[in-house]
Amino acid sequence: MTAPRKAWSAAAGEARSGALFVAPYLLAFIVLLLYPLFSGMWLSLHKADLFGGSQFIGVENYTRLFRDAVFLHSVRNTCWFVVLTVPALTLIGLGLALALNNGSRRSAILRGLFFSSSVLSVTIVTLIWRMVLIPDGGLAADLLAKVGLPPVPFLSDAQLALPAIAVTTIWWCIGLPMMLFLAALQQVPPDLYEAAALDNAGRWRTLLCVTLPSIRRTALVVVVMEIILQFQLFGQAQIMTLGGPNNASLPIVLFIYQIGFQRWDIGYAAAASEILFCIILAAAMAQYFAARGRPRA
Repeated sequence: MTAPRKAWSAAAGEARSGALFVAPYLLAFIVLLLYPLFSGMWLSLHKADLFGGSQFIGVENYTRLFRDAVFLHSVRNTCWFVVLTVPALTLIGLGLALALNNGSRRSAILRGLFFSSSVLSVTIVTLIWRMVLIPDGGLAADLLAKVGLPPVPFLSDAQLALPAIAVTTIWWCIGLPMMLFLAALQQVPPDLYEAAALDNAGRWRTLLCVTLPSIRRTALVVVVMEIILQFQLFGQAQIMTLGGPNNASLPIVLFIYQIGFQRWDIGYAAAASEILFCIILAAAMAQYFAARGRPRA
């Protein structure tokens, strides 16, 4: 009986030690994630403003949102922005990583240059690109003038405003996917490339049959991470176009900001935030399960 008691006592001691180690993270998780999440859900069921007034109205905020043409337009804008940016960030990041995956000094310098844009603030990035895209004296207008073409009002054209913001975002965010792919490429076992060389595999066959299957999990991480990040578009649209012209570049987060902090309708903004959370969760999980469902190479 003594041995089982000692074993039980040792297991209980280990459980207490583990609980003590987990407790700080668990506390932070509850305070910083769970509590705001459920508070936002509860707030979305109220008619509330910034001055503290609150009235329970159930799902009325959600029914208003689905009848709100501006909100629905912002959802379409955000989804289209994700389609414009996420595949481009993934493919360009992978291409740069493949091109710069060597130990030369030139590759190291280029890696630093491509990553340097990622450390800039959104304010600096958008101001740089506003100077590039403005039709009066901007860099793009000067280049078009050299080939005899008129300047294009990228940021004031309803068809071009969101693609212009997408180009700005790709330039700004390309460094992180590139570095993640580089780290993954450097972890591919050299034995696989040696075996491919012995089989007389060409460059493209090696890429398709060795490299890409080996970095499949990293590609999934990059895609899911970029989906989550790009659905949260805010600063670029706020500074470059203010969501215009005629809401053509209005994303969901900017809509939430305008409703919550300019119209002071906090409950309505909270409901829009919960819908954004569900959209991001659904998109990320769909990509995750789709990638997991593919047969292994």
